[in-house]
Amino acid sequence: MNFYDLLISPFAEFDFMRYALASIFCLALSAAPVGVFLVMRRMSLVGDALSHAVLPGAAIGYIFAGLSLPAMSIGGFVAGMLMALLAGLVSRFTTLKEDANFAAFYLSSLAIGVILVSKQKDGSVDLLHLLFGSVLAVDIPALQLIAIAASITITALAIIYRPLVLESIDPLFLKAVGGKGGFWHVVFLVLVVMNLVAGFQALGTLMSVGLMMLPAITARLWAKNMGMLILLSVLLALFCGFAGLLFSYHVEIPSGPAIILCCGVLYTLSVIFGSEGGIVTKWIRGKKHRTA
Repeated sequence: MNFYDLLISPFAEFDFMRYALASIFCLALSAAPVGVFLVMRRMSLVGDALSHAVLPGAAIGYIFAGLSLPAMSIGGFVAGMLMALLAGLVSRFTTLKEDANFAAFYLSSLAIGVILVSKQKDGSVDLLHLLFGSVLAVDIPALQLIAIAASITITALAIIYRPLVLESIDPLFLKAVGGKGGFWHVVFLVLVVMNLVAGFQALGTLMSVGLMMLPAITARLWAKNMGMLILLSVLLALFCGFAGLLFSYHVEIPSGPAIILCCGVLYTLSVIFGSEGGIVTKWIRGKKHRTA
């Protein structure tokens, strides 16, 4: 197999591969920066919790309208936002922390979603492919949805970048100067849910959070500067998306898990060799410090 057949031929010959690559490009530009802010705000597990909350909403949309992209997207978005708001309200009126409430709600949401999916007799296989990732699920309407979500996210992040960074680094200072941190927090959660809903078309509901979080976590092992973190997370997401699509095509496995597997491999290598806290780097620096 030559270079063309390995890397270019799948995208040159098949429309669905081009659609999938375009969707990954859009998701990398929007979801990866959102993941960086989740990491910086110590909210990494919140993204995972919200991705599980999207599942029952998408399943309910399927029950009422079949494989309708608008119905499933709206259902997933409403379910994700509902869980985020309920977790915040419970945290405000009880002694439980927000992360504990997110865990409780996402486990319940996952159970409800699995039950709803398992009860569908007709078309359930197609639904499972849609929810758990299939490159064949990305068509023109799905690509348009992903592109719109990416455009809104990039524009919103550009507008709220400064208060979002301030809230991530020093929320007390933002509150002291009247920065309305709670408002920006809600806006940010809307962006998180919107990207998860857009991502389930290409990666599946339970895998879309992987492209959001893993490149951001990996980038943190190579960079400290916020701008470099965002740039590197986007480049990592693009590379993993491209490599994962090719891997899924040649090995004939679902695209979502293949892309997330590539992200996991880069994360593992970064844990070992990362210049900002990798195992080898810390060992070398520790050795130099001891001999100094």
